[in-house]
Amino acid sequence: MVSDTLLAAGYAAVCWWFGTGIILWLDRLDPRSFRWSLSGWSVLLVLSFWGVSESMKGVSVENAYLGFGSVIVMWGWHELAFLTGWLTGSRKRPLQPGIEGLARFKQSLDVIIYHEIGLIANLAALWLMQRDQPNHVALCTFALLWCMRVSGKLNLYFGVPQNGAQYLPKHLSYLASYFPVRGITSWFVVSFSAAVVLWVWIVSQAQLGVVEVTTGWVLLASLLGLGILEHAMMVLPWPLERLWGWALNTKREVVLDDASLDRP
Repeated sequence: MVSDTLLAAGYAAVCWWFGTGIILWLDRLDPRSFRWSLSGWSVLLVLSFWGVSESMKGVSVENAYLGFGSVIVMWGWHELAFLTGWLTGSRKRPLQPGIEGLARFKQSLDVIIYHEIGLIANLAALWLMQRDQPNHVALCTFALLWCMRVSGKLNLYFGVPQNGAQYLPKHLSYLASYFPVRGITSWFVVSFSAAVVLWVWIVSQAQLGVVEVTTGWVLLASLLGLGILEHAMMVLPWPLERLWGWALNTKREVVLDDASLDRP
């Protein structure tokens, strides 16, 4: 049982680490390659829907791995589509200086609105596919990724000490103006604490024997823990190079320099 748990947790960590890394690597290639990388990943997207469909048909260890892995590939398509600039929003310019309140929120939403609609549409498609199917790992995986991503985007909107703007490629440099650098905000405390409490509760339920420790349960618990780690990286000076140095090749990557961050 311990070996099965470690295997599932390791699988989730590798999917998260390698999936994030390959997206970062592809986004730092010559922009002329974007059409080919996105086209290739679109083929994987179709295959991932097939994998999710198959995984939902039965409750087994194999189906849990298949559903989880398929959703990671599916999520990767959305990330690549956003970071290449293909699926972002209707606004593609910096935040208007000096605006606050509802006007700032609207402009901030406009820069990502198409991406958000795509994620919600994907979640709705999975919900429809799930009807009358016994295995919920794929749907829960996507829903968990979406919830943690919404929390992360709100934290960037309100401001965090480490917003990662220095890793933005040139074609998305305008996004830096939407990410204020601030100390730890109330929203970060609330969102981070809620995620930690949920994770502790999930683990404690297993320790007490209230729930059965299945492969799907371990995959989801591990993914939530990794999402908490991503949130912690918003406030801790932990450079991405320590985790994805192979993907952030400084000889080829196009990132913002200090001067570009100062431009409106």
